[in-house]
Formats: sequence, structure tokens, C-alpha cells
Amino acid sequence: MSRQKEFLMIVFILMAAFLVPVNSTMISIALGSISDFYGLDIHSVTWVVTIYLIVMAVTQPIAGKLGDLYGNRKIYIIGILLFLTASIGCGLAPNIGVLVVFRSLQAIGGGLLIPNVVALIRHAVSRERLPGVLGFFGLGMGLGAAVGPLIGSLLMAMASWKAIFWVNVPLLLGALAGGMLLIPKLGNKRPRQPLDVFGAIYLAIAITLLIALTHATSPAAYITLGLGTLLFTGLFIRREQSVASPVIDFALFKSPIFVNANLSVLINNFTMYAILLVMPLIMTTKMDISTSMSGVMLSLFSISMAFGNMIGGQLNGKWTSQKVIFLSFAFTVLTNLLLLFVIQNQSLLYLAITLIVNGLAIGLGLTSMQVASLEAVDESASGSASGIFSTFRYFGSIISSTLIGIVTNYSVLFAILMAAALTGALLSRMVHRRNKLSAP
Repeated sequence: MSRQKEFLMIVFILMAAFLVPVNSTMISIALGSISDFYGLDIHSVTWVVTIYLIVMAVTQPIAGKLGDLYGNRKIYIIGILLFLTASIGCGLAPNIGVLVVFRSLQAIGGGLLIPNVVALIRHAVSRERLPGVLGFFGLGMGLGAAVGPLIGSLLMAMASWKAIFWVNVPLLLGALAGGMLLIPKLGNKRPRQPLDVFGAIYLAIAITLLIALTHATSPAAYITLGLGTLLFTGLFIRREQSVASPVIDFALFKSPIFVNANLSVLINNFTMYAILLVMPLIMTTKMDISTSMSGVMLSLFSISMAFGNMIGGQLNGKWTSQKVIFLSFAFTVLTNLLLLFVIQNQSLLYLAITLIVNGLAIGLGLTSMQVASLEAVDESASGSASGIFSTFRYFGSIISSTLIGIVTNYSVLFAILMAAALTGALLSRMVHRRNKLSAP
């Protein structure tokens, strides 16, 4: 493949990937209009946001395995077709039930896209350029989530809330055409085997129950959902140990680098999500900052995190992944110190600087975590590795949202975030040292 053709292919597949986070956040601005259109209260329409996130979390680890079994190109194209069909369905939905169904289908399409886009990038790009390309991938994903509400508000100002779905159609058609014309048909190195359907079902139920557990409101719900999560997790692990082609190959976790990369992204997302959830509460209740200004402050955090991701990709070309990950966590420990004094300081400038440097610190290691995860496995397992990586990211978010519901003292919460970042830094140094000891 020529460099020009490779560049065009990457542009098209990144354009498709960019739409996944955009569609997860830009609908939030339209919830009021959707509730008015269907004559429902706002709580009834929040399912169009919730179902998207749940289905995305469930789909991605399975989607990565599907790509390894049947070809990343094929699953990528199926993902675009599903996302395209679902976007049209959402734009035509006559009632909230149909809208939720098509949002679920849209999430399945997005879930199929992300791990297979990463796998396709690994197949197409040389080792030297891989961190830089994945850095731009992370930049696009971060900016997509950050600018989603802005894009949604502009589309609603020009047309109606349905425009947030119709805008996907021409972009997805372009990504589909580009994918079919430019992505090479790569031969599978592994023998083709059917997906372990029962294992996939057990995993999907376990993740869904775990997410539901974080939103439980009574002791009975906690106990029921907790026991259900343990039951289906146990069934999944037992199933995976007895099938020829497991959804998640536990042999991948024999690599210390692979384990560290996934634990790192769990810790990283734990920190990021905690800041996203708790800072609006601090700004509105402790600092008397308006809701609109709080949104601006959080945008600074999200955008700086996206740029930190890109910078980290460039650094990965010069340093090892473990070194960049260590730098990211060490920087995060220091920048989290600033959070301890946000309430006492009561300064918008101090708050903005704190959120920007925290965003840069958290974003700095993301590309290196992804690169380390991919390079620790055989190229034929790139989809599975990417799906597992995405699942660990979601687990970080789930743990974070649960913790915030328990810990009400902000100083204690920020101390926990610092301890988590310090743990990540120590883990990265342990793996780096082990690699040196095992080197010939």
C-alpha cells in the first residue's frame, strides 16, 4: 500500500470512529426537545443516552474477537452499515420505544467499529508510525466527546433534534466507500472458528448487571445485582476455560506488559471519570459557578486531555511505552495535588489551570497504554486486545461512579485519586524493570 493510499484509508476509518463518541454526547443537548416531541417527561427519554453506553460497553470485547475470527475489515464494514441503518431509524422513529431500539443498534455498530479500527491501524501502519497515528485516533475520540454537545446545539439551531442523526448519513457513506475501496483484505492467520455464543452471552449479562449495580438504590438491589454479576462472571470464566476459541483468551494475561497496560487504562479512566463527575458538583455547590460556566471549564479539561493524548503519541516514538505511562501517572499525582485547593482558592483562573494540566496529564499516557496492549500480543489478536482494553476503560468509569456515590468528602476523594495515580506509576516502573531483567 502506498503512503498516499494508507493516509486516505486512515482518514476514512478515523472519520467513522470519530462519530462514535460524538453520538454518545451530542444527544444530551437534545433530551429536552425529544421529551417535548414525544410528550414525555425528561426521565423517560434519558434511556436514549443510557442504552447507548451500556450496549457499547457490552459489545466491544465481543467485537474485537469477531474481528480476529472473521476479519477486521469485514466487521468494520458491518459496524458502519449498522450505524448507518440505525441513524436513519433514529431520524424516522415514531415513538420513544423505536428510538431506544435504534439507539441500541447504533451502539452495536459503534461497538463493532472501535476495536476493529484500532486493529486495522495496527495492520496497516508501521511500528514507527503506530504511536503517532494512535495519538491522532485518541485526539479524535477525545475531541469527539468534548465537542459533541456543541455540534448537537448547532444542528438543532439550524434544523431540529433529528438532524443529529441525519448528519451521520453522508459521513458514514463516505467512510463505508473509503473502507471498501482502500482497506486491504487481510488473510486470517488463525483457522476460522465460530464465536463462542454462550460465552458472549454470559459476558454481556455480567457487564450489564455490573453497570446496573452502580445505579442501584436499595440494599435488596445491591445484593441481587451483585450476586447476579458474580454468578454470570463465574459462568463466563468457567466457559472460557473449556472452549477452543474463547471470547477473551485468558492466555493474553500471561504477559505482564498486557496486564499493566489494561490496569493502567482502568486507573486512568477511573481518575478521568471521577473528575468529570465531581467537578460540576464542586463548581456549582462550593464555588457558586453557573452551570454554563461549569460546562466551559469541563470542556477545557476534555480538550486538553485529547491534546495530551496526541502529545503522548509523539513521545512514544522517542521513549518506551512504559516510560511515557510512568510520566503520565507521575504528572497526574502532582496535578491532583492542585485539586485539593480548588475549593479554598475560589479562583476561576486557578480552576482553569488545574483542569487543563490534569487533562494533559491524564491524556499523556493513553496512546502508550494502547500501544503497549497491542504490542504485547500477536498481530492476529489485535481486535481482541483492543476490545479488552476498551472493557477495562469502562470498568474504570464504573468503579469511579460507584466510589463517588460512597465518598462524600472531596479531600478524601482527591487523595484516593492521587493514590490511584501513584499505583499506576509504580506498576509501570515494575514492568519496565522486569523487562530490563529479562532482556538478553
